[in-house]
Amino acid sequence: MCGICCTVSLTVSCGDRSDCQDSNLRRRGPNSSHQLIKSDSACGYKCSFSGHVLHLRGKLTPQPLQDNNGNVFLWNGEVFGGIDVLPTDNDTQVIFCHLSSCNDERDILSLFSCVRGPWAFIFYQASSHTLWFGRDFFGRRSLLWKFSQDLEKALCLTSVTESFSESDLTRWQEVPALGIFRLDLYSCGISKSMTMTLYPWKSTSEDPLTKKLILNEGQSQILKDLPTFITVVKSEDKTLTSPTTPLNRQIPEALAESCCTAPCNIVTLEDIKVVFTDARRKNAQLLINILSEATRRRVLCLPRDKDHLVSEGERKANVAILFSGGIDSMILAALADRHVPLEESIDLLNVAFMMKAPKKHKAPTKKNSKYKKQGGSFSPVPTDNLDPPNSWSPFDVPDRITGRAGLDELKAISPTRTWNFVEVDVTLEELQEMRHQRICQLVQPLNTVLDDSIGCAVWFASRGVGTLTSNGELKPYTSASKVVLTGIGADEQLAGYSRHRVCFKTLGHEGLIDELGMELGRISSRNLGRDDRVIGDHGKEARFPFLDEDVVSFLNSLPVWEKADLTLPRGLGEKLILRLAAVELGLTASSVLPKRAMQFGSRIAKMENGSEKASDKCSRLQTGHMN
Repeated sequence: MCGICCTVSLTVSCGDRSDCQDSNLRRRGPNSSHQLIKSDSACGYKCSFSGHVLHLRGKLTPQPLQDNNGNVFLWNGEVFGGIDVLPTDNDTQVIFCHLSSCNDERDILSLFSCVRGPWAFIFYQASSHTLWFGRDFFGRRSLLWKFSQDLEKALCLTSVTESFSESDLTRWQEVPALGIFRLDLYSCGISKSMTMTLYPWKSTSEDPLTKKLILNEGQSQILKDLPTFITVVKSEDKTLTSPTTPLNRQIPEALAESCCTAPCNIVTLEDIKVVFTDARRKNAQLLINILSEATRRRVLCLPRDKDHLVSEGERKANVAILFSGGIDSMILAALADRHVPLEESIDLLNVAFMMKAPKKHKAPTKKNSKYKKQGGSFSPVPTDNLDPPNSWSPFDVPDRITGRAGLDELKAISPTRTWNFVEVDVTLEELQEMRHQRICQLVQPLNTVLDDSIGCAVWFASRGVGTLTSNGELKPYTSASKVVLTGIGADEQLAGYSRHRVCFKTLGHEGLIDELGMELGRISSRNLGRDDRVIGDHGKEARFPFLDEDVVSFLNSLPVWEKADLTLPRGLGEKLILRLAAVELGLTASSVLPKRAMQFGSRIAKMENGSEKASDKCSRLQTGHMN
């Protein structure tokens, strides 16, 4: 994972200062920082490149890279398939070698069509005076852009920005994950204007929903809202090939009535067994195999210091998981346990925001009390809303409670593994301080209440600073893992959100399929860029097993009712295939936990203004960044 930046100036006489010197970029890549300038006085342009590297694979390779032909490459990505990368290789160097040998546009497009894994890149091709850049199909790595009519900074591309003035708030945008962009620097230098070519993702399917998924309206609007001096031309004949199979739009003629008789709020393991048909068991086992391989690639592609022992025979944790005890994080933990060397511990990062102490209840009266006979007299004992016991903690939020229960399940299925359950406790004062100092810059240009809640929760969780119970003693602990696994993508593909039930109830299977297609189509602009910036701020890399191309292709191939059966109760029907997989893996209570959004499970949504709507613009993000 890296922080990359490039500033394009349409004059060679401007100073060396650029937006590429940011401390935010250096935080993303703490192991190496370098800058490079390429200019051409005849064409009238100058490019300033900056690369900040988090070393994870092969030999440490400083960026930006430059070859003998003057080509320059910045890479923020991981190759998990499609291109051969040996365990001892550095994938940045491998991709650059391939790019340097490309003869034309089709070669470059063919190369990125093959790469499997998250990426954002910037490539300067010296022979043609062109700048190529873009994000992967799902937008799993952040890349922002800003255009200016000030020719000294006509274009800036960066993983993350340093600061925002009021004018910057509307100028910075995420580069749409619609394909790869090419900028002809020669033409730009001559005309002093900018025309970019977009080479879009193209599916082999002619299904209209698949086209909508690839070219979704939200990202397309960004291109429409660009300044008037910027022109984007979409290539029709030269395109990228979508890395996933089309979404299965099959609709059942009729489904068998549910055999589950559980009330909507009580689901047990017995209810799962009732819906466990042979076909569903087969699909669950296939999902386990494919998701396990995706997890393996993500927990083994990193350096391991065999000499670094935290105790006799036990090595430090190299892998951490954003962990609520819910089914997504439990599945990832169980699968990571298959592949992480047993002598290594695994960090389970569990975040909680301080709750207010419950109000003390008034002494009951005759009208609202029942009485218990004690020693010949009656003492009032309330029948509900009892004061909390002495063991109550302001950090015993729902995700902390389910997290502890999940830890017990993991210990049961893998008792020899050391599971570090890291309790990350956040007070209101620390939340406000760190939002002002760091988080508001990282979340931007996203700006809703939901972005604030999720961005803050993920930032504190992935920082991994908390406490750990060891031998019955609570000790300070800071996770040193450079890799953080997150379960994002499971709800979007498997109908995990409450809105999916509403959609199914009103529009049936066809409406649900459309909704799921839209979820994947907009995940780059709603979630992934933000989460990459937030987690990367700690010098750590976010990895998303549920968005592995093979996992998505497998889930896309299944009819929707095999993945989620929303005729079944909450806690069972949504993410049904994942619940069946959990049972196959030996998990118990967590397999029937209903979905609880992170902002509610961690209680951050209740901390400041509980009356806000998730889609509202967040005033704390609008003003929190200002000094």
